[in-house]
Amino acid sequence: MTAKRILIVGGVAGGAACAARARRLCESCGIVMFERGAYVSFANCGLPYFIGDVIVEEEKLLVATPQLFRDRFRIEVCTETEVLRVDRERKMITVRNLGSGEEREEPYDALVLSTGARAIRPPVEGIDLPGIHVLRTIPDSRDIRRVVETASRALVIGAGYLGLELAENLVRRGLAVTVVEAAAQVMSTLDREMAAFVAKHLEANGVDLRLNCLVERFTEAAGGGVIASLSSGDDLVVDSAMICVGVRPETTLAAQAGLTLGRLGGIRVDEQMRTSDPAIWAVGDVVEVRNVVTDEWQLVPLAGPANRQGRLAAASILGKVKSGAGYRGVQGTSVCRVFDLTIAGTGVSEKGLKAAGIDRYEKVYLHPGNHVGYYPGAKPIHIKLLYDVTDGAILGAQALGEAGVARRIDVISMALQMGGTVYDLEEAELCYAPQFGATKDPVNLAGMIAANHLRGDHPLAKWEELVDAHAQVVDDQSEATRLLSLILRDPASEAQIVDVRSAAEFEAKHIPGAKNIPLERLRERLSELSREREIWVVCGVGLRAYNATRILLQHGFTVKNLSGGMQTYDSIEGTKSPKL
Repeated sequence: MTAKRILIVGGVAGGAACAARARRLCESCGIVMFERGAYVSFANCGLPYFIGDVIVEEEKLLVATPQLFRDRFRIEVCTETEVLRVDRERKMITVRNLGSGEEREEPYDALVLSTGARAIRPPVEGIDLPGIHVLRTIPDSRDIRRVVETASRALVIGAGYLGLELAENLVRRGLAVTVVEAAAQVMSTLDREMAAFVAKHLEANGVDLRLNCLVERFTEAAGGGVIASLSSGDDLVVDSAMICVGVRPETTLAAQAGLTLGRLGGIRVDEQMRTSDPAIWAVGDVVEVRNVVTDEWQLVPLAGPANRQGRLAAASILGKVKSGAGYRGVQGTSVCRVFDLTIAGTGVSEKGLKAAGIDRYEKVYLHPGNHVGYYPGAKPIHIKLLYDVTDGAILGAQALGEAGVARRIDVISMALQMGGTVYDLEEAELCYAPQFGATKDPVNLAGMIAANHLRGDHPLAKWEELVDAHAQVVDDQSEATRLLSLILRDPASEAQIVDVRSAAEFEAKHIPGAKNIPLERLRERLSELSREREIWVVCGVGLRAYNATRILLQHGFTVKNLSGGMQTYDSIEGTKSPKL
């Protein structure tokens, strides 16, 4: 193998993985990494937990040090060194030592850009005041830890994964925390009715959640701290504010080099992570990648994809990628824990499918236990599965719960990656013991419900069609409010809503206009139902309604099941918050 000089700009997941893989593939290659900061490879995802004192020692955040790269891999690491320019014609980069100010040129045969992303600081008046922080690096986390030591009240702007993890850890440290989010829901990766579970959990744990709300300006508080003036008209006095509104690809160097950028602002790469220059590769948060379901370009700032991209880039540079092989794209599989609630997902959300113009899908909701109910400690898992109605192909899944969530999404993620269908989920042979699952695992149940629908054995009614058969759930606040007002109207004139729970359950809460016929009494009360109007059946979580659907279908009724029962109804109703 011809020895090459490989320069890598940026470390963390993508750059560090590329460097280590390149060395394993080529012992004689020269490999140099350049990192603008003081740390070449650290655990970004651990920063909120360092602030929350879950991770006590800062050294635990260091995945690999320059010394380790030198000793184990014979890779030179230049920290606190900024790459200023790329000369593509000469295959040369110009770098500056940030300590001495000295500049020098470095030649390359192959250049890898792993410049990552930078935290977005919105254009809000006063955002540069002392006490306002972003969380992206270890020094950022140190600054916030110092503030937390004496603070009593904090503001977190942004209700994505990082913002909510940070909010949890600030609460853990004893602070009163307000979370402000411009959108009508937390966690934009979730569909809104699933996000409602998260919002409810946050408020139950003492977080003051403000949705559909913006910070319009910051001013200094007379006694210290800052005043955040909100679009709601409220002024919040806090000791510190943390900005967690997302990241933007750090493409300054790529733009200077004249590399092709995509519509979303990231570097465009091919299936081997090569940029528009055949001698330059790019990996990680800085690139745009294809979604495997929609085939659309997107930004996915996650460590897992960055690591795999780095490995692939190294193999590509050294001619180790087989013909026809390459980066398959992303599913966006992710997981987050907020207080006691685990939130995970894979594939595309319903709103993502709609945005991509995909309308051939159906969805099911279910709320099974993480293991059998007779074994102590069973906790519900709330699952939404999306699938193609033409062939049952899995399109996406979201799940929330206190236990067993990540394992179920991991299974569905692999099924999706392998081109699996709901029939595959139905037949999946998964681990079973009372403390781990059930003979019908939640993954099996999701597949069974969807497969029964596709076979015609389990017709489904969409919750958003409860009154208006053509209504669609959308993100727009006014449309969502209109839809929910329709859902909460008396639907008796549109369809017969039959609630097959017990009388006590029905009395505690029910859909307005619904008729209560407990499942055990259904066969003897069929005469109370009209055969001229469609029947929509509902229960607690969907199982009794499914049994009722089978009874009614075989007695000649036109019937559909409201998937997920009252648990799903509660989550949809949860989006109709007084704060919205």
